[in-house]
Amino acid sequence: MATALAVPVLLLGAAACGSDNGGGSGSSSPSASASGNGSAAAGSGKVSVQGAFGQEPKITVAKGAKAPDEIKFNTVTEGKGAPVAKGDFVIFDYAVQTTREGTTPEGSWAQVPGAPKGPRRSMVQQVGGNGSVPSAVFDKLVGHKAGSRVWAEGSVKTMYGAQLPQNGLNPDDGLIWVIDVVNTAKIDPKGEAKGEQAKPEAGMPEVRAESGKAAEITVPKGEKPPKELKEQVLIKGDGPELKAGDGLVGQYTGVLWDGGKKFDASWDHKPTPGATGFQIGTSSVIAGWDKALVGKHVGDRVLLVVPPELAYGDNPPPGSGIPAGATLVFVVDIVGKV
Repeated sequence: MATALAVPVLLLGAAACGSDNGGGSGSSSPSASASGNGSAAAGSGKVSVQGAFGQEPKITVAKGAKAPDEIKFNTVTEGKGAPVAKGDFVIFDYAVQTTREGTTPEGSWAQVPGAPKGPRRSMVQQVGGNGSVPSAVFDKLVGHKAGSRVWAEGSVKTMYGAQLPQNGLNPDDGLIWVIDVVNTAKIDPKGEAKGEQAKPEAGMPEVRAESGKAAEITVPKGEKPPKELKEQVLIKGDGPELKAGDGLVGQYTGVLWDGGKKFDASWDHKPTPGATGFQIGTSSVIAGWDKALVGKHVGDRVLLVVPPELAYGDNPPPGSGIPAGATLVFVVDIVGKV
């Protein structure tokens, strides 16, 4: 899967195919019941999903399987946690596979090469927003509880509508998504850090953050970029501490140290500007974010200067506006965790 432009550039190697198009109408009623071994079969009857919640699923597709005309949404196991509500941020695991013969799943169970040991990598997405899973599938999580494993079967065109992913798939190709709902939380996507902002430390950029807009970051003139990660808490929050594996929901602005040009900001995202979710401490984001934001608190505003080796080095994301070898500056408001 190719990374969609709707997915912020902080995501590394995510099998993302986000779309803001709801796709087909589909059916949200479970058409398979949970069984003792955590398996289900539905839709065409030629697709089955096996495996317990939290374990990598086994997706079996029989020869000649064809996608149903509408999205079929199926429950393997129903959890006992909080139910997903419209607008919630959800941290989840997923696998996606085509019905083409010989294909294998992609998704969050595939670990990042060289990633440090620790919590397994998961994804964070808002119901009704953009992300790794098309909204025609993801938004049907509403009502399902944390701890649930669900799966959806349908065609590329019913899942993505007119905005097809640019990854070699055909509109009539079948797709199977398996999603484990790890946790869900209601977080205000328009939230931001509140309180008196500290002055920048010597050599650090200045920050002007107007409510509801991307922060204005002014890089000090004549200063060479630092060779090490620099961080400063500009506003101290009193919320819970973020640990490795948590989903961070935040507002952020990113600019280049060289010239100060903005390359990304959560407030600028279309069609849904506002807070974005990431998992931290699992190599799901750039190393500078993992190093600096684990241990911070909900409510913090954090200023970061990230050297190339802790950002994208010589391989920035295509179309991101980030040149090779760039030092990056971020302001991050941590507005919630999942």
